[in-house]
Amino acid sequence: MLNIFTLENGRLSRIEPGEIATRKPIWVDAIAPGEDEREWIAKTFAIILPQPEHLRDIEASARFYEENEELHVRSDFLLGKESDSRSVLVAFVLSNNILFSVHGEDLPVFQHFRLRSHGQPDLVADSLDVLVDLYGSDVEFSADALEEAYADLGEISGTVLGKTLGDKQAGIVLANIAHAEHLNGRIRRNLMDTRRAISFLMRSRLLAPEQMEEARQIMQDIDSLDGHTAFLSDKINFLMNATVGFININQNKIVRMFTVAAVALLPPTLIASIYGMNFRHMPELEWASGYPFALLLMLSSTAVPLWIFQRKGWLK
Repeated sequence: MLNIFTLENGRLSRIEPGEIATRKPIWVDAIAPGEDEREWIAKTFAIILPQPEHLRDIEASARFYEENEELHVRSDFLLGKESDSRSVLVAFVLSNNILFSVHGEDLPVFQHFRLRSHGQPDLVADSLDVLVDLYGSDVEFSADALEEAYADLGEISGTVLGKTLGDKQAGIVLANIAHAEHLNGRIRRNLMDTRRAISFLMRSRLLAPEQMEEARQIMQDIDSLDGHTAFLSDKINFLMNATVGFININQNKIVRMFTVAAVALLPPTLIASIYGMNFRHMPELEWASGYPFALLLMLSSTAVPLWIFQRKGWLK
């Protein structure tokens, strides 16, 4: 699928492939392009789009470079704000004042930017503006995802700190915490990749003064979000430790119950063992009330330890 955009009255407007002869495009967005679409781009713009299966094969240090008067950038963009979100690699090629972007799936960042640039005049002026603003939208999307992570962790905190957790509830809480950690890690990685891309654009000396200032603002936004991701990481670790602590308390209660039962049953077990030896001089051979006396002694030897445990509060 190809989305071709040009500028009309300061707004980003989509055009059809047959209109490029009269309306110069500034952005060609290729979403999972087929072979016929790749051939059309190669024939029309004299540029070879990178294959999606080859995007991950390059080293991370080779994601940003200039070659044959073309600017090549590879960046990860966040797909979804939910806990099962993932990153999609996008390849950018800037050639002849036209920005080409290739990715396997349509991204929320791109959708939001297309709507905003179409409705807001003078948001972009050229292809470099599109590239810089896409990274700015990506940072805003990461900030929205962080807000949702804050809300999710707030609900988890209310569950963990509001009442005593059972083992089943603790298992659910641990799963939610793991999802929050996964999302927070994705956001941190996405911000790191965006920082590297903006830093490369600033060093490339291709940005105009207004674009350079916008890039600096994006870098400042990333720095501020880094503090939030670090705070979320600390909060996740706290909630994880608190939940594991509740699980340990529940396990200790079970172990204490068995310990109390073992100690309380030890005296009657000893008495039963002695009276079960059936020696010649044991009371049950010479005394008619021997067995009732042994049973009474066993019950009293059980009641005394339980009474002591109750006084000390060990049975609560």
